Amino acid sequence: MKNIIIGTAGHVDHGKTALIRALTGIETDRIKEEKKRGITIELGFAYLDLPDGEKAGIIDVPGHEKFVKNMLAGAGGIDLALLVVAADEGFMPQTREHLGILSLLDIPKGLIVVTKKDTVDEDWLEIVTEDIRAEVKGTFLEHAPVLPVSSYTGEGIESLRQAIFQLIEETTQLKNPNTPFRLPVDRVFSIEGFGTVVTGTLIEGQMNVGDPVTLYPGGLQTKIRNLQVHSKDVPTAYAGQRVAVNLANVKKADIEKGDVVAKPNSMHTTMMLDIKMTVLKDCQRDIFNGSRLHLYHGAKDILCKVVLLDKDVLCAGEQGYAQLRLEEEIAAKTGDRFVLRFYSPLETIGGGSVLDSNPLKHKRNDPSVIAALNIRDTGNEKDKICQTLREYSYRYETLDFLKTHTAIDSDVFNSVISVLLSEKEVYPVNSSVVIHREFLQALQQRAQKLLAAYHTENPLRPGMKRDEFRGKLFPGQDIACADKITQYMVENGVLSCQEGVVALASFQVQFSSGQQKLMEQIEEIFRQAGYAVPTPDEVAAKFPKEKGFKQVLESMINDGKLVKTADQIIFHKENYDNALKQASQYIKEHGQITLGELRDLLGSSRKYTVALLEYWDRKNITKKVGDARVLYSKG
Repeated sequence: MKNIIIGTAGHVDHGKTALIRALTGIETDRIKEEKKRGITIELGFAYLDLPDGEKAGIIDVPGHEKFVKNMLAGAGGIDLALLVVAADEGFMPQTREHLGILSLLDIPKGLIVVTKKDTVDEDWLEIVTEDIRAEVKGTFLEHAPVLPVSSYTGEGIESLRQAIFQLIEETTQLKNPNTPFRLPVDRVFSIEGFGTVVTGTLIEGQMNVGDPVTLYPGGLQTKIRNLQVHSKDVPTAYAGQRVAVNLANVKKADIEKGDVVAKPNSMHTTMMLDIKMTVLKDCQRDIFNGSRLHLYHGAKDILCKVVLLDKDVLCAGEQGYAQLRLEEEIAAKTGDRFVLRFYSPLETIGGGSVLDSNPLKHKRNDPSVIAALNIRDTGNEKDKICQTLREYSYRYETLDFLKTHTAIDSDVFNSVISVLLSEKEVYPVNSSVVIHREFLQALQQRAQKLLAAYHTENPLRPGMKRDEFRGKLFPGQDIACADKITQYMVENGVLSCQEGVVALASFQVQFSSGQQKLMEQIEEIFRQAGYAVPTPDEVAAKFPKEKGFKQVLESMINDGKLVKTADQIIFHKENYDNALKQASQYIKEHGQITLGELRDLLGSSRKYTVALLEYWDRKNITKKVGDARVLYSKG
């Protein structure tokens, strides 16, 4: 099913509203001032019955220069355009501006309708037609049919209707009904007994009665109470239809024109947009870096500053990459079209497409930024996904976030990720997060640099404690995520990780001859001490000239030559093992051992016996039962 929106465009008083009335029988001027003044101020809506029984929506836009803002609010959802030119006046300033806007919004096809045919003779009509052909040369309407009509007499109306039918039949560029729904709000009003209603063109997806929705950029949560398409209740509305949405438990004051009704978690809000900007060929002013502009996106009008990223100035007909710094939040998607107007005086200068809907802040004339934007501009889906992963891997964003960010079709996105995984271009951190190979390599280099510096500063330590390593290399990240990447580096022979200590795989503790001698002396002191050991400070006092005593002692503990059971209590490994052997044998024979029994068994004192027993408890070797210890058993 084709759901098509037809939009009118053209100068004020060129007969757009009368043309729609002649085509459809529907009066689109609805407010009192419009009828009094005879001009369209707000958007008007109608529908055209199609041969297959379906209906095409029609948007009647204001033609007066004061109401171009309102025209832009409705132009974003147009599939086909009717450029209306009055036969008695020909091309006028607003005709040119509207044609430029339609081109900037990338409207694919349209027709040129010459109205008021009954007011001129054939010779004048021919002159006007030739002038129109010259004006549209080089635009999307260059080869469009020119159809003279009279809305007053009805002449040419049926021919126009058939031409529209033919154009719809030929249209293949349709909106995607399978992506999350999105509806920019162009009208907000209340109906007694029903509550708040918003209208707009459903530009993506499909809506169902009862669906939860989020109002962006504010984030207000609600649900769809009722849907209408062409003034009839429907259970489902589809992309390409004009829709009235009755929202539950929402006040009119909670919604503004330009807000977006969308599926929850399907959009991100932003204060910046990366864009490819095109300046209209007939623009009368140069656009300098830092210019203040009006951004028209969907039905929203926002003030912004343009930061030109690859040039100092953009002149008429030129294109360039830029970043828009917005004065308020907006909800946009990558690939969206927009229009830019000068701050003052208000005149359309250009527009373009969104390359990144949630970018980082860029510096101007940065080759890496320009290269990335070029990929987003001209690359295929795989190129764009890879580039996004390069930029966002450091944040470990989920695949759902990246899918929303790139605005690439879900099936295509998932397929590309599968290919990238098979090609090892990306690495799976977990089921919902992948990172780019280049970022993984950078992490590996940082890990090597971090540990190399640590080993230089601590040559006698086996490595950095895992918690410290995790905190420095993966600040603020999930522990499981950090450990998965660390394990990858271990499996690839870059790191070693044993007993909670991380080191370079190639690192080994090496002692100088002096340190080796000191280690032998320390070891002998603790061996001879038995179970009445001196404190580390007491041992250190025996070697007042040895500045490396503390590191040597720590290395001996790490290597297992000494066993530290408590603060200031260290046993030689041979003595410790003997104590454990005797205690285990005693428990096996007697069922348990008390502190006093172990003290007598070792010929030690209470202080050192307590240190041993509590250490064994912590290591799950023994377990305290009453005043005694038994061997620990998980069973």
